[in-house]
Amino acid sequence: MSKAAAEVLDALADLQPNMLKLLGDLVRIPSISGTAEENDAQAFVAGVLDRAAFDVDHWRIDLDALADDPEFPGMEVERSEAWGLVGRRPGTGDGATLMFNGHIDVVPIGDPDAWETPPFAAQVRDGQLHGRGSCDMKAGLVAALWAAEAIRIAGVQLRGDLLVASVQGEEDGGLGTFATLRRGWRADACVIPEPTSLATIPANSGALTFRLRVHGSATHAARRTDGVSAIDKFWPIWRALADLEQRRHEVVDQRMTRWALAHPLSIGTVRAGDWASSVPDLLVAEGRMGVAIGEPVADARRALEDAVAEVCAADPWLRDHPVSVEWWGGQFASGALSAGSDLVDRVARAHRRATGIEQDPEVYGAPYGSDLRLLTGLGGVATVQYGPGDAKLAHGPFESVPLTEVVTTAQTLAVLALDICGVA
Repeated sequence: MSKAAAEVLDALADLQPNMLKLLGDLVRIPSISGTAEENDAQAFVAGVLDRAAFDVDHWRIDLDALADDPEFPGMEVERSEAWGLVGRRPGTGDGATLMFNGHIDVVPIGDPDAWETPPFAAQVRDGQLHGRGSCDMKAGLVAALWAAEAIRIAGVQLRGDLLVASVQGEEDGGLGTFATLRRGWRADACVIPEPTSLATIPANSGALTFRLRVHGSATHAARRTDGVSAIDKFWPIWRALADLEQRRHEVVDQRMTRWALAHPLSIGTVRAGDWASSVPDLLVAEGRMGVAIGEPVADARRALEDAVAEVCAADPWLRDHPVSVEWWGGQFASGALSAGSDLVDRVARAHRRATGIEQDPEVYGAPYGSDLRLLTGLGGVATVQYGPGDAKLAHGPFESVPLTEVVTTAQTLAVLALDICGVA
């Protein structure tokens, strides 16, 4: 290990108590997508960057202009304001630029009674910090912040710039990273410290949010057969989507074979009727369609639209009252690191040097959409995911992150920054 790397890791060890305190403070901010606290959390991180002597770009995002952009990735919740944030640790100007990109927003808590500990208490038990957003992905963002801070404390001057981008709106489309790219921020390489259990993710499937409207004919429930239940007409659609999901998995990208479903298709909400004694005349179902790695979004949409249209053509009522398909909210294309990039190998090398373990991290594709596809696709930035925590705990009432993995992530990212940016 180089002298610079050893000094940075020593500095990181000294900073570890502060790092874990920051993680707890950040988890206690209930930064649910679309709430005022989402902006509060972003302002909190801006303060951390400022006190750590970063060059800070903290700007109010023009949401109307962003939404009018033909490549806008979508948004599922209302926002009156949102903020972009990039901290820059300038290099000497003769090295590559590395970005760490992490999102500050979290999903709602769901049923509060399902939580063993209060969702925003940031309690530590058995070496794990528990709470909404701990795993997805405030732990990764904090690890990135302290990797950069350790480099400064150690007095190491990088040749290339080191950027830390904190973004909003990742959970419902990716507006924060999209705004960061439209702001002009770019890097030669990027790591998103999403929860990967310290594996390296070079590719993601995509995810498209859709809405179905199924029409029926209302009447009194006592005369049920004189009407047409929208619920009854939804069932053949449901079965057709299940069949479509099965057909779409007949061939799967080799990077995704570890998953039971590489790009699932699911219905998340169903709403029908307005009175128990009436035959419902409208059913609205919303769901998520997975996009295979490399599959054009238009092809995925067409597959679902054709499956729905086939059901409608076979049913006399639906033939005259076809089910409508609306694509709304987050529209995550798939994304992948370019085949010629050496970023996976460099992350593996940094992981080995930081941990002293000779075994490389696992490498595989992930079955969910992320900002990786924006950075690789729109930004042309070589990007992978590597971070602390198990993604299966994200979005659930047992969300937590192992503190040892937070430390390992910070160590790996610090060593990676020395490698990619170079030491002056």
